Amino acid sequence: MEEKSLDVLTSGSDESAIDIRRNTGPETGIEKNLAEVLADVMCVERVPIEGHFFDDLGANSLTMAHFCARVRKRADLPSASMKDIYRHPTIRSLATGLANAAPVEPSVPVPTEVVTPVGPVRYALCGTLQFLLFLGYSFLAGLVADRGYAWVSAGSGVIDIYLRSFVFGGIGFVGLCTFPIAAKWLLIGRWKSREFPVWGLTYLRFWTVKVLIHANPMIFFVGNPLYVLYLRALGARIGKGVTILSRNVPACPDLLTVGAGTVIRKDSFFLCYRAHAGRIQTGRVTLGRDVFIGEKTVLDIDTSMGDGAQLGHTSTLYSGQAVPGGQRWHGSPAQLTQHDYLRIGPAACGTLRRAGFGLITVLQLLFLYVPLAVGGAYMLVTLVPELHNRLGPGTVELGSPDLYIDALVLSLLLYFGFVVVGLAVIFAVPRLLNLAVRPDKVYPLYGFHYSTHRAIGRMTNIKFFTWLFGDSSYIVHYLRGIGYDLSRVEQTGSNFGTEVQHETPFLCSVGSGTMVADGLSIINADYSSTSFRVSRASIGSYNFLGNNIAYPSGARTGENCLLATKVMVPLEGEVREGVGLLGSPCFEIPRSVERDSRFDHLRTGDELRRNLAAKNHYNIRSMVFFLLVRWLHFFVLTMLGLVSTELYDSYGHVLIAAFLVFSLGFTAVYFVLVERGIAAFRPLRPQVCSIYDPYFFWHERLWKVPDTYLNIFNGTPFKNVIWRMLGVRIGSKVFDDGCYVTERTLTTIGNDCTLNAGSKIQCHSQEDGTFKSDRSTLDAGCTIGVGAHVHYGVTMGTGAVLAPDSFLMKGEEVPQHARWGGNPATEMREAPNQPEALTRKG
Repeated sequence: MEEKSLDVLTSGSDESAIDIRRNTGPETGIEKNLAEVLADVMCVERVPIEGHFFDDLGANSLTMAHFCARVRKRADLPSASMKDIYRHPTIRSLATGLANAAPVEPSVPVPTEVVTPVGPVRYALCGTLQFLLFLGYSFLAGLVADRGYAWVSAGSGVIDIYLRSFVFGGIGFVGLCTFPIAAKWLLIGRWKSREFPVWGLTYLRFWTVKVLIHANPMIFFVGNPLYVLYLRALGARIGKGVTILSRNVPACPDLLTVGAGTVIRKDSFFLCYRAHAGRIQTGRVTLGRDVFIGEKTVLDIDTSMGDGAQLGHTSTLYSGQAVPGGQRWHGSPAQLTQHDYLRIGPAACGTLRRAGFGLITVLQLLFLYVPLAVGGAYMLVTLVPELHNRLGPGTVELGSPDLYIDALVLSLLLYFGFVVVGLAVIFAVPRLLNLAVRPDKVYPLYGFHYSTHRAIGRMTNIKFFTWLFGDSSYIVHYLRGIGYDLSRVEQTGSNFGTEVQHETPFLCSVGSGTMVADGLSIINADYSSTSFRVSRASIGSYNFLGNNIAYPSGARTGENCLLATKVMVPLEGEVREGVGLLGSPCFEIPRSVERDSRFDHLRTGDELRRNLAAKNHYNIRSMVFFLLVRWLHFFVLTMLGLVSTELYDSYGHVLIAAFLVFSLGFTAVYFVLVERGIAAFRPLRPQVCSIYDPYFFWHERLWKVPDTYLNIFNGTPFKNVIWRMLGVRIGSKVFDDGCYVTERTLTTIGNDCTLNAGSKIQCHSQEDGTFKSDRSTLDAGCTIGVGAHVHYGVTMGTGAVLAPDSFLMKGEEVPQHARWGGNPATEMREAPNQPEALTRKG
């Protein structure tokens, strides 16, 4: 295991400053031992027992994380966590707090399952069969497209082509929707709570059905009553009047029960399965009537909520947890609260309204969108002679320069036309639509106002533009253009990251001097099962928001706050100002520490103007570079498409299947080479620098390399191959069901690790104007739960488990075979709930 870069991230303690402070001397054995450990970590001779860790001693959270790890290794000391550090920020108060806590039993790790190694033959066979299934699906899609295109092209006149496109497109759409449903019932039947190993034949059937369910076009109907019908067809037991806004589809829908009138907000996980120690465990998720599930929540298997229960945003139910009827819970893991998260009254929205909305959606799809998608391009080429002469089959020889010229012109027009026209549309159309939706007014679901509200959200949340402008000064102008109220902006060059989303941009206010990292979701719409309402969400001035934060309207935070990664933003209590907030539920921490302000002089006066100008120039070059990188990718695919058109008469559906397979492989290799080329094929090194350091400009460029293609390889051995190509030091037979790694070459993942959907390994942190990065290591056999977040400088020992939706803070060291969970994560000494799946192994 590679040694941590402590000299990079924790050096520089001011020993003389510590020595001159009053040192009363340890008075108890615990105080003396704790003081010795902290002095050793900070590389000083001694520390005062009444000195504040952050204000007086100048320590930061990474330093204290290493202190906690050292304390946990001492048999003569009680275990300490980062939450203890923040609650008791001196040696004396910490010793008292730990002594007054419940008696500590001997540190015996909670029993965890050991991963059963998988043989290379079974692993390779599974990957081979997955590839063959993809080939078969591509061949079938090519065959259907070939027959349909031939029939549509035989039409004469616009009306005939439209009618043929309507018929073929309608049949094709219905087929795409029903094929996954039929495959699920044929390959699986009805899911039951059980357990089976990954990479086996049972897993292959599970993966096939899961991929088909996620690829179903019905996913675009999330928030529509049609989506509920789709889940019912897959076997889910869902009552009347249920509203589901999350795109995370349950892979084992037979195990999902949702009572009438329940609301499930976006970005929630209720998958009805999890991967654990190299095995898939399926289990029930049961929700009663009129249940409310907040945004960015995780419901583990074998969880339940009674009638009228609520689960707040950024919260988790661990396996075995059950919320009694009528109670409100929040936190990770969830605990009782008195706050009412259902903040909107009902409206008139009956079965007839829902059915009518679904019917209108189907009619729009079949009579407008599908015919345009199927026959629109053909009609355009046929009706415009110039296009037909240039792009029609048989018009250009394969070796002719005209082929490349046509591909060049077509790709330039389509790609940059999308950029220009797209910006014009999203700056203008949503503003017109917004005139129909009034703030703080309750509207019924599934009507004109609901459709308008959803259209605004879809148009203004296009990820391409936040990707393009994010992490630069120009994201401010873009967000203003789509409707954000950004007050008097103090440009930093990093005001917002590349991932910002909202319900409506016209009710988002962000104060002056505030900086936001990636993953911000502004919740400025409230939903019940029958109604919705939009209201303003305001983020105060001079805040810093970490990663993956759901920020609701009515949040009780004001000016000069630090909102840590994955924090649950409070909706009750006094307005917090001048403090930091960490955890779910949140608690106060220092807003900043002295060491984190070392680069503040670069953020004012002439220094800021020079640094900002340099960053802007670099960011412009990065934006132009990546526009060209993505255009070149599109140009190659366009050229291949034209080649396929020329050869279509000879090879037909085989050529279509080959194009799909080659496009996927080319996309992966192309963007891998782009990323490694930017890094000159060298690994990253741990850093502490200003956001105005040229290194940080370059590091931001790495974040812009497109990588959404990675999701296609989830759950396959090919994901590990791509991670290895990207520079991750990854072992053999790792099961990756949808983990995201930000700094690839700073990450080490051991053999047989299990990485769940929605998890993230982030080897960096930006705190105000300071950027920090370090290595993170997962030893063999580790499990990272659904939606869990691993920060930088972390080590997880062999066989360690991180529970779902946990936040493992920077610098933490998880012992071998330990089980940690929570936000922030700490050791979970109680025996974990044994899922029902363990009684039915297969």
